[in-house]
Amino acid sequence: MAPEEDPETRPDRDSLSRAVLGEEPIHNALEVADETGVTIEELRRLWRALGFPEAGTEVAFTRADAEAVSTLTDIVETGAIDFDMAVMLTRAVGQTMARLADWEVATLVTRVEELERGDEATGSRTGSALRLLEEVNTPFEELMIYAWRRHLAAAVARIQALGASESDLHTTQVTVGFADIVGFTALSNEVSRSRLGEIVETFESRCADVVASRRGRVIKSIGDSVLFVNDDPIAAYDTAEGIINVVGRDHRLPEVRVGLASGAVEMRLGDVFGPPVNMAARLTGVARRNRIIIDQETADLLPDDQFETRRLPARPVRGFGLVEPLTVRRH
Repeated sequence: MAPEEDPETRPDRDSLSRAVLGEEPIHNALEVADETGVTIEELRRLWRALGFPEAGTEVAFTRADAEAVSTLTDIVETGAIDFDMAVMLTRAVGQTMARLADWEVATLVTRVEELERGDEATGSRTGSALRLLEEVNTPFEELMIYAWRRHLAAAVARIQALGASESDLHTTQVTVGFADIVGFTALSNEVSRSRLGEIVETFESRCADVVASRRGRVIKSIGDSVLFVNDDPIAAYDTAEGIINVVGRDHRLPEVRVGLASGAVEMRLGDVFGPPVNMAARLTGVARRNRIIIDQETADLLPDDQFETRRLPARPVRGFGLVEPLTVRRH
């Protein structure tokens, strides 16, 4: 059993923050603005875009914060992007890194608890966390850069695939898939929080694996649902079928429903928008357990010699009026 944490030897509450940042705050907002040449309002916009509240007049900024602002303003001064675009990119980084940081910490908490139950217990969760950060942070930073470069290359390839003659490189034709867990609200009231977390984590990870294996892309996960896209409607069907096989037909997990809809979507801020996205989400409300429901556009794209579709009775679908969804299966 790990020794109880001694308040006299416990690291102060800011130890972890200092360990991660590697330095102390030394500037207030006015000093950063003066040093970097931005206005105080521009600095506030960047800081809010990054996802942090305004610090007022308190000393809250490190040397690295000032250097980051200078780096961004140097890019703006080259004319490559304007300040509004810089704010947009900062918001993208902030939102992505906030989720990544929460994910990393939630994952490492389990390891910290294991360390404190073992022979190398320090008597302080904070102490074990500091030791773990020293071992993990540098290689994990390298992994983040590597993953960003790989995803950047893939994103550029997707844009190139649209063709240089396209009038709007933000718009593309895809099949959108929406998979969700059946009865998630009721389930959340029936199982423990830890079990619910395990179910969601397994659902998301298995969906992500299936999507990637079919050359698709997960756009976002929202607890009990996953939104994905694929350029190929057949691969999208295979993805939907794969999700049902690895999640819905696993007796240890809840059943799922999947909706597929095809058409033009707008790609912005790492997300996709457009009628197919809304339709795919609406169709999950029509689908039976462990079944795939598609719209007419998707049915038209699936070859008749491989797939059999059956039209369901028309029903009102919010935002679309009367819709005749279709079931689909392979011959």
